[in-house]
Amino acid sequence: MNANAVALYARETSGFEPRLANALALLHRAAAGHADAIVQATSLGAEDMVITDLIARHHLPIAIGTLQTGMLHDETVALIARIEDRYALPVEVYEPVTEAVIRFVAKNGERPMYDSVELRKGCCALRKLEPLSRMLKDRSAWVTGMRREQSNRRGSVAFNELDDKGRTKFNPLADWSWADVWHYIASFEVPYNPLHDQFYPSIGCAPCTRAIAVGEDFRAGRWWWEIEDAKECGLHVKPSEVTQVSMIGAPA
Repeated sequence: MNANAVALYARETSGFEPRLANALALLHRAAAGHADAIVQATSLGAEDMVITDLIARHHLPIAIGTLQTGMLHDETVALIARIEDRYALPVEVYEPVTEAVIRFVAKNGERPMYDSVELRKGCCALRKLEPLSRMLKDRSAWVTGMRREQSNRRGSVAFNELDDKGRTKFNPLADWSWADVWHYIASFEVPYNPLHDQFYPSIGCAPCTRAIAVGEDFRAGRWWWEIEDAKECGLHVKPSEVTQVSMIGAPA
């Protein structure tokens, strides 16, 4: 029997209400400062569902956009319709360029991410970075679900920062814990990806995501065959960050 993520993780911790108030205030400021030019870039994970709920619940003029990479789990894709049905809000869906995908697969195969970090990042660039660039075109700001607790690399995430193009990136849940996220989901009956019930705390493309075991790091299920420093797709890596990456044993 699968566990239930709400029962496993949701609990109210000290300071939750001030953290919630701060997140909402930040979203209000973001919307006011970037009228008609701001989007939530949602990966459809638990954190992003909290942000979508806040946007909808408080009628904030922030668009909602997501990347349909062509390799997402069915459970993830199904959330797009659930958001539109629940909140009566449109979700902008950005897909990779079909011809580019065909060329990449023809040259490198269906699962090149297991062959090298370079090819995996090439796949991410094709399926995520290029569509994201279209999502952010003509926009001056975007909102993400990044949290400091998610990984060492994200331990210093700011509530707002500039991206490599000078746009403002808002991270309203930067100081939230995993318990906070699920307490909010439980309190407001927020829809979420059922894969979270199967020990998938961080969910990306299907070939690059697995469930984690008890005691493993939050993002251990993402690109688990690579060393820690490689574990970003490029969406949130600053240009100044240079890392040495390598493989530690790809799946057979």
